[in-house]
Amino acid sequence: MQKLLLVLCFSGIIASCKNEKTRTTQPTKKDTITEFTSKDQNSDFLELTEEEPIMLTLKEANRLAKLPLECIGREFPNKPGQTLQKNSDQDTPKNLHPAFYGCFDWHSSVHGHWSLVSLLKNYPDLKQAEQVRSLLKKSLSAENIQAELAYFKRPSEISFERTYGWAWLLKLAEEIKTWEDPLATELDQNLQPLTNYIVNQFSEFLPKLKYPIRVGEHTNTAFSLSFAFDYAVTTDNKEFQNLISKRANSFYLEDDNCPIGWEPSGYDFLSPCLEEIDIMRKTMPKNAFILWIKDFMPDLMNTDYDLEPGIVSDREDGKLVHLDGLNFSRGWVLYGLANQYPDQFGHLKTLANRHISHSFSNVVNDSYEGGHWLATFAIYALNTKK
Repeated sequence: MQKLLLVLCFSGIIASCKNEKTRTTQPTKKDTITEFTSKDQNSDFLELTEEEPIMLTLKEANRLAKLPLECIGREFPNKPGQTLQKNSDQDTPKNLHPAFYGCFDWHSSVHGHWSLVSLLKNYPDLKQAEQVRSLLKKSLSAENIQAELAYFKRPSEISFERTYGWAWLLKLAEEIKTWEDPLATELDQNLQPLTNYIVNQFSEFLPKLKYPIRVGEHTNTAFSLSFAFDYAVTTDNKEFQNLISKRANSFYLEDDNCPIGWEPSGYDFLSPCLEEIDIMRKTMPKNAFILWIKDFMPDLMNTDYDLEPGIVSDREDGKLVHLDGLNFSRGWVLYGLANQYPDQFGHLKTLANRHISHSFSNVVNDSYEGGHWLATFAIYALNTKK
């Protein structure tokens, strides 16, 4: 009955609903917060307590820009996601992906480009501004994007970067479209054929996906839906918005009591529970969303809610370092929720600060295993703080 009422609310058939369901809540962790000190004594970042908010200033932007600048043109090491049909399919990463060959893998290169666009758009006085502009113009040329598109159209690559890389490509396109600069106009035109193809791929795939993928890594469905929905809203693509909203509703509307106490898994860089909240807050009306979250994660509404950040035990292990990314992605979900509904969730900004502060000092001067992608997660998390 409870879910029936929610469906009716969400559909606009009834004006209001009352939640009377008795639920079991997940325990929260309230460990004493200690001062966090970077293990890297060469780091330029200041030592700070975990509750202390981090601000993305021009000084920090200059430091963070170093990471994508260093990896976008770095071809090796590289982890290709290619499916080989014949011997002649084998080639170097740069020949296969002339735009997105660096940063270890395709999706990391894409969001490395996003990082540079975001930093330059928000900080036009960036120390490396001319270098960034030159790199973007060269990398995202019309010729390079056509080669990327040709790769996606290979029959053997129908699932290439589905759906994590797809989502980041749309996020890059969205960032360029909202950048008022002559270079952005050129880049947008160059990227549009690949962007259109990705939107079509999403539109064909989502109706076929009967069950959502609820993991803490790349294939998480809620994450990709959230980024794709942002793009659909920015471009006023109502058909794409409606498809994403419909699929999110189908996947998640009846979910109850998300087991946040089971998180994180050892390699998570996304929170399955929080990513689901992120897409639902974007696609549901306020009253329906508040009713839904009271079933899904009611403890978030408690002003003393706490959640321990993920702890990385080995910074040179490419999988274990995922947990720094988890802290950043948790941060951006919590910021987004607090910003949209400050009366109900404003207290979560302190928790977001704690997660970001826990990992931020590790980003610069980190090993390549984390350094090739963590700057993006840090920048995106701090962008959502506004």
